Amino acid sequence: MASNDSNNRYNQRGVSSSKDEVHQVVDKLDRGCFPGAFCKVTNDLLTGNKDMCNVIHSDGAGTKSILAYLWYKETGDASVFRGIAQDSIVMNLDDLACVGIWDQVVLSSTVNRNARNFPGEALASLIEGTEEFIQTLRDFDIDVSSGGGETADVGDLTGTVAVDSCAVAIVPKEKIIDNANICPGLSIVGLSSSGQSTYENKENSGIGSNGLTSARHEILSPHYRQNYPETFDPQTKEEFLYCGPFRMQDKLVNSSLLIGEALLSPTRTYLPVVKSIMSKVGQSILGLVHCSGGGQTKCMRFGTNVYHIKDNLFTPPPLFQEIQRVSGTTDREMHQVYNMGHRFEVYCKPEAAEEIIALSKSYQIDAQVIGHTEKSMKPDYSNHLTIKSDHFELHYG
Repeated sequence: MASNDSNNRYNQRGVSSSKDEVHQVVDKLDRGCFPGAFCKVTNDLLTGNKDMCNVIHSDGAGTKSILAYLWYKETGDASVFRGIAQDSIVMNLDDLACVGIWDQVVLSSTVNRNARNFPGEALASLIEGTEEFIQTLRDFDIDVSSGGGETADVGDLTGTVAVDSCAVAIVPKEKIIDNANICPGLSIVGLSSSGQSTYENKENSGIGSNGLTSARHEILSPHYRQNYPETFDPQTKEEFLYCGPFRMQDKLVNSSLLIGEALLSPTRTYLPVVKSIMSKVGQSILGLVHCSGGGQTKCMRFGTNVYHIKDNLFTPPPLFQEIQRVSGTTDREMHQVYNMGHRFEVYCKPEAAEEIIALSKSYQIDAQVIGHTEKSMKPDYSNHLTIKSDHFELHYG
């Protein structure tokens, strides 16, 4: 089992779970016309309409593309990259959903590849996957269009492939959801990240696209270090590289999925559910949070004078349990890195919670009240968070 000093293990792999140094820089920049919103929203710089605003958002699949590369090399199945296309898109669109945007969005994709290791058939699968997923969204009345993109051959920068996207929208200011409105006295409804929704064609492990550098190295065996040196930084010490017990074709305990399938589950989008929730009970919604980078601690960045209490979380899906078992990662770090069972939160008036849960379940996505908000107990009234279970109590902030 790996050392419990998980933060050091993250750092050794070039990963910062908190990104404190990033926030220290970004928080000094202009935060746009809705400073408390989930994404930066600017005045309409594109058309100059004072009643409109712009959102330009960038994100990507992260190192999940390396897992797809490993699967492709071991099986010859290039279709795995279709899921990576979805990962990159969802990481953008579900952030946009948190500010109330899910229609009239234009997407652009960037693929940075090592052409020697990432050939044409893999690239074709990636591009086709992008168009297929956009069509799936349209089938559920999500108005998203492809605006093209860039494929760059940058063999000196990557040994495999990196997939990123950018989303652009022009929307009325009156439609923006501003997380500055998150306040004491709200219920927090969590939407499950695992299972199989009505718009997914297979079971989802719930993994999303965060924490996968450490998940990959902690859970996969030295076989991959020995055979695929292009998938890791040669400066990283061997003890931190592919130090787990599993091959990708091994079965995941307490799941119908293989280890590789679970790690590669395409990031679930909540857009159809969120659009439905906002159309039915939007007046009772004060904020939306996509639990991506920062996992269950993401919420602390939103609202004013708020004590977030999460005391009824979902049981972590099997993949998260297995990552923790083999790595020895603490409960504190697990909840700071992974979504641990729900990846989207609705901050609502308590009386709306049951209807939100019912709407989510109509898409076969489990949902429950996972917590609530109270007034901050900090001397400076800053936001903070407590996560409670029968086995631990974690405090952040």
